[in-house]
Amino acid sequence: MEIGTNQNISPVNLPSQPLTKAPEAELNSPAPPEQKDTVHIVKYAQSDLTPDGKVPIIIKAKSSEELESFKKSLPIFKNKPLIKDDLPVINGFTAEVDPKELISLYQKKPEDISIFLNGRVRFPEPVIPEADKASPVISPKLDVAIPTLGVDKVWQQGYTGKGVGIAIIDTGIYPHPDLKNRIVAFKDFINGNTEPYDDQGHGTHVAGDAAGDGTASAGKYKGTAPDANLISIKVLDKHGAGRFSDIIKGIQWAIANKDKYNIRVINMSLGGPVTDSYKDDPVAQTVEQAMKAGIVPVIAAGNSGPKPGTVGTPGFDPNVLTVGALDDKNTVDRSDDEVAKFSSRGPTPVDGLTKPDVLTPGVKITAANAPGSELDKMPQIPHVGENYITISGTSMATPIMSGIVADLIQANPKLTPEQVKAIFKETADKLPAVDANTQGSGVVDPQEAIKKALAG
Repeated sequence: MEIGTNQNISPVNLPSQPLTKAPEAELNSPAPPEQKDTVHIVKYAQSDLTPDGKVPIIIKAKSSEELESFKKSLPIFKNKPLIKDDLPVINGFTAEVDPKELISLYQKKPEDISIFLNGRVRFPEPVIPEADKASPVISPKLDVAIPTLGVDKVWQQGYTGKGVGIAIIDTGIYPHPDLKNRIVAFKDFINGNTEPYDDQGHGTHVAGDAAGDGTASAGKYKGTAPDANLISIKVLDKHGAGRFSDIIKGIQWAIANKDKYNIRVINMSLGGPVTDSYKDDPVAQTVEQAMKAGIVPVIAAGNSGPKPGTVGTPGFDPNVLTVGALDDKNTVDRSDDEVAKFSSRGPTPVDGLTKPDVLTPGVKITAANAPGSELDKMPQIPHVGENYITISGTSMATPIMSGIVADLIQANPKLTPEQVKAIFKETADKLPAVDANTQGSGVVDPQEAIKKALAG
């Protein structure tokens, strides 16, 4: 699924430091009133406001004690900010504030308190494959991606992700024949439902890329870890929309339930523009907490290539495993492989770090369809019967990588997230004459990675 260049997934800091100017599309709503001593007033779109016109924010402190002290001071405002959700994973909470109080809130906060816009997260339209010039037929190819990477050889060794939990932080998962027997948990932060569903369709396709077992295709369209367990964490609605805080709550829930469901991998096929260092970004800091808990975050680089400096958040964090998309030209032969044009490139904005880390196939990927979902209803998306659809994006490359991570962890469960990332980078196969900010360390090599994991 394409990651839009104009979507707010990156928190925007208030005037404690110069801000990256918001896209022009974001400047169509009233900002807080100008004051002489205030510079770089935060901009927000009308769509960022709550239904009653409040500005949603995330308030973060260096310690829980500082946070509680500041929370108690909030009644000093005429229009007291409405406290919503606690975010203990980052010593934070969400609140909604009257636009007229936004400047005062910043001016009266202690130095160790940071305030961020709790912006909206949205999925734009998917990258819809075009027919090859040689043939008017779209050629589905999750079945090509597997042998391209040699994942079938890993399966022959007995590593299929069995027993490893992959948390899909997305739009939900439909109980598709390829997935339903391994959806071991479902948490819905949008509508509060208790039974698995996916009204948007993106999360189901992502789950199929990572862990589909091919039941509905006689084994043809399998994900890279067909025996892994799936934990569906719904943080986006049927339009693919949510807020930063929803993502943080989803990761926070995964950390809290890690041991119960053996969650060792988090897949985040989403991202957005960067305005702050990863050291300050609340979403990036949350995924780092997941790493400390022993979970490997696998993050999409973004679909804003080939322009440089387009890797989004939280994939811009140097500690996570960030995945770009390979175009394998629908052939197992590796000689024609190249980086997908849409795959985002480094260096990362603000911090100037090299990203992505590795590449996996992300062009014309066929995987599970959620019947009746928003994606299913799009006539321009190629369908393979009723059970599968074909779309492109780093959203697809990322779960393909997540499944391979699950295979590796099955082979050596003692590996830390840092060791997992290092193994994949050290064993990747570089594409000739392609720079590191385009391909990272190269195309992932599952067989070599497994060999190194077993040796270590």
